[in-house]
Amino acid sequence: MVNRIDPTVKKETAYIALTVLVLSALEQAVFLIIGQWDYTVLLGNLYGAAVAVGNFFLMGLTVQHCLTLEPDDAKKKMQLSQQLRLLMLLLLCVVGAAIGCFHTIALLIPQFFPRIGVTIRGLTMKDK
Repeated sequence: MVNRIDPTVKKETAYIALTVLVLSALEQAVFLIIGQWDYTVLLGNLYGAAVAVGNFFLMGLTVQHCLTLEPDDAKKKMQLSQQLRLLMLLLLCVVGAAIGCFHTIALLIPQFFPRIGVTIRGLTMKDK
């Protein structure tokens, strides 16, 4: 599909990964403060963060590929990618929750972190 990963995809994925890392540290602190922290929270958070960043990276690769397609084909490809990535997220989260060594809530929360990162990025780059 993609021979080379575009530098923009790498840069934006690195930004999202950093955002997820910072918010994951905050998540760990909250669980510690409320007295609910144990190793399953850490494992769930790590697993959920990896899934969230992986999903964002796959989306970036799809966008990169779609830039080479005709508009109608690109739209169909993006819609299919979104549906498949959503299914992947659902399956990976269900499997993670079923395994038992992951705290389910700590696993699910990081799925929202990329959206927060994108929003922050949009607000900070609004004038640029």
